[in-house]
Amino acid sequence: MVGFKNRYILIEVFLDPDKDLLGEGTPIILTKFNLSEAIKDSILVNFGECGLGSSLGSLEVKYVNPITKLCIVRSSRDDHRQVWSAMTLVRSIGNCPVILNLLYISGCIRACKATTLLCDKKKFEQQRKR
Repeated sequence: MVGFKNRYILIEVFLDPDKDLLGEGTPIILTKFNLSEAIKDSILVNFGECGLGSSLGSLEVKYVNPITKLCIVRSSRDDHRQVWSAMTLVRSIGNCPVILNLLYISGCIRACKATTLLCDKKKFEQQRKR
């Protein structure tokens, strides 16, 4: 018996709170719920109900850091390219325009967490140098 194969996708979210779509001045706080709803909406728009149904079985936002804007998304191995392409087509979360940047794809969450820690350290070092 073979276990269920997943892919873990590390993404970086670039928020632009100054240019929100409805003209309101409140910046959005990045949460698991906001990010998963934006990805699901993008899959629905770009791949239809069949694409959303096939990817919903394992699609889950596993980790979100609202300070460094790094997130880990789990998807099935069969649908990870569909989820990846839908994430690149996400243009807003709530009312705030965003850009999602893929940093790393892994077959296990351990390697993805290790890469997340390295990225966090590099971001903190850049902030310290300023």
